[in-house]
Amino acid sequence: MINSPKYIYNDALLKLEEEVDRVLSSSPPLIQKYTSHLGKTKGKMIRAKALLACAMNEDSLIDKDAVYLGAAVELIHLATLVHDDVMDNADTRRGEESLQKKFGKRTAVICGDYLLCEALMMASLMENKENKVRDTIPDYMSKVCLGELRQHVNNWNFNLTVLEYLRTIQGKTAGLFEASFYGGALLMAPDVPLSVIKEYAKLGRYIGMIFQLTDDCMDYEATENQALKPVKSDYEQGVVTLPLIHALAEVPHLKEKALKGMVDEETLDRIVLSSGGIKRTRQLAKKYFDKSILILDKLSLTEEKKALLSKLLSKSYREF
Repeated sequence: MINSPKYIYNDALLKLEEEVDRVLSSSPPLIQKYTSHLGKTKGKMIRAKALLACAMNEDSLIDKDAVYLGAAVELIHLATLVHDDVMDNADTRRGEESLQKKFGKRTAVICGDYLLCEALMMASLMENKENKVRDTIPDYMSKVCLGELRQHVNNWNFNLTVLEYLRTIQGKTAGLFEASFYGGALLMAPDVPLSVIKEYAKLGRYIGMIFQLTDDCMDYEATENQALKPVKSDYEQGVVTLPLIHALAEVPHLKEKALKGMVDEETLDRIVLSSGGIKRTRQLAKKYFDKSILILDKLSLTEEKKALLSKLLSKSYREF
């Protein structure tokens, strides 16, 4: 195995951001106008930061391959957001005009595909060619795609169960989180036990579930300025989320009225809030939060590594 350079966390994050910026700012002239616009909508890089944190070894150093894999994950995430905005017809993304709104849906789809290709190119820069991490991205991306498709085919399905919905978001949102934690753990050291790697993967899956469940609540609770994206839009797009599933179970005749298109957004917001749909969704997120804390306590982590992962966990459990 090649001995790749090692970085402290802040240096690794800086190099990761440079790699992402390089892709967005130095793409071919034909597409550069569009990718440069996407550079304005970069988020907090939670998944990439998680991968770097998980890749920290016992000396708090991070292999260079984790920088490339983290940049690949961030490009994949950005591509999925571009495609999401097309499907949702979203006008804004992180306070900026969405790519599909500014340049059109066809351009946005092609740019999203381009970013996926660049992510594969980024992953190919990893020096340890034989590392099992190379199988991580394709496997988890298929889960993300199936989760997105599962959500799409269940649009306007007011008979969707809690378990069916959780299965959807376990792929759609939690899949890339799990991939980030799993990939980072694989790059931590060449002799990490499989049982430990699985614990990291489980932690990533739980944090991804928290992130999506909280996002479900934000659609009813947050303003667009707080969320930096359109809110109160799930129902408009036919997306049935957990707060609504709970409301449908608690309020008689709501399902029938919804199927007939007799429930406006204002009424729906009021019913979801008054029925306890938000409260029950946050209670489930809290259960995943508590399980995540147990894993953090179980893993043998340096003080710095535990602090970084704990911070990411707290950020996933947002409240408004």
